[in-house]
Amino acid sequence: MPAQSRRQFFATAAGAFGAAVAAPTAGFADQKADEKKQVEDTIDKGLAWLKTSQAADGHWEGANGAFQVAMTGLAGMALMMEGSNLKEGKYSEQVTKAVEWLMKKQQPTGLLAYNQNAGDFGNYMHGHGYATMFLASAYGESEDRDQQDKLEQVIKKAAEFSAKAQSNKKHTFPDGRTAQIGGWGYTSATDSGLDEGSITVTQLQALRAARNAGIGVPKETIDRSLAYLEACTTPAGGIIYSYASAGGSARNGTERPPLTVAAVAGSFSAGQYKSDLAKKWVKFCKEKVPFAKGRIAHDEYQSYYFAQFVYVLGDDKYGALFPKEDKADWLTWSKYKEAMYPYLVEKQDKKTGEWNSGYVGPVFATAVNLAILQLDKAVLPIYQR
Repeated sequence: MPAQSRRQFFATAAGAFGAAVAAPTAGFADQKADEKKQVEDTIDKGLAWLKTSQAADGHWEGANGAFQVAMTGLAGMALMMEGSNLKEGKYSEQVTKAVEWLMKKQQPTGLLAYNQNAGDFGNYMHGHGYATMFLASAYGESEDRDQQDKLEQVIKKAAEFSAKAQSNKKHTFPDGRTAQIGGWGYTSATDSGLDEGSITVTQLQALRAARNAGIGVPKETIDRSLAYLEACTTPAGGIIYSYASAGGSARNGTERPPLTVAAVAGSFSAGQYKSDLAKKWVKFCKEKVPFAKGRIAHDEYQSYYFAQFVYVLGDDKYGALFPKEDKADWLTWSKYKEAMYPYLVEKQDKKTGEWNSGYVGPVFATAVNLAILQLDKAVLPIYQR
């Protein structure tokens, strides 16, 4: 956690502690109960807004109608995190409609894309990743065997497309090791030679969700993606934007904190919790990434992944990674929640239930913030510790 964030947290915590000492214990308990209810009410309002903002055919969309596949995947995930699925729950109808809409959009190649949408032109891999993750999370909760079989085939084809869309290059690390590395770009590697960190993480999580659903994913695909992220790591521990555009050189000063945050979440999704590489990323993020500090570049995106990896850390895993650090300096889920949850509650539009910050549109901001606020429910395997 950056020094400024730590100061803000401890000032807040000290004030809360002083109030607790001065007030009766029951009053302090009532305060905590009230804060919990505020969060629950905020979630309920946000989910209700997502329900009403869904199009009649089952999709959601970003600003100006863009990114329909990505928005449908993310909004569907937010509803499923509440506990709804294809069989039951308050938002089962909306989840079912979203699943059916996405299944109809699959191309013969396996790509999940709405090619008629001009806003997605030249940038379909983000949407494909989020949609695959959503469909894989919905799998297993199908209403009947026929529906389940159809969904399984869609996920299988989507995962196969992701594997084929990955780049494949040979990289030599500073210690002399060589490895095949593979990332993803805005389009398939068969269409362009570009690779990019954020899309690589999106695909990595999508493939992990597919694997959680029992869909086979080639081990070499996962291995190449993790090696790609390692090759994109600077000596300072941050991730650069793109291996290809940097000429295969990850230099200090070119790090992208949002991509580093996403890399930690992606590596945790792949089961990499204790590696030296993960430690470098965690340390970099702790020092470079603020939260609950107002608008910053790529705010919702960064918060979405930062919350995921801090949730996995819980309140003790940071100490296990860095046993020599003072416990007061640990990056923990409790500290994150204490700073971030009131911030998100405050920023919600109380009349509509949406969050309307950012240029992607309110569906993106609302789905991301609902994901953060619902992590403790631990409903979906992809978001669990």
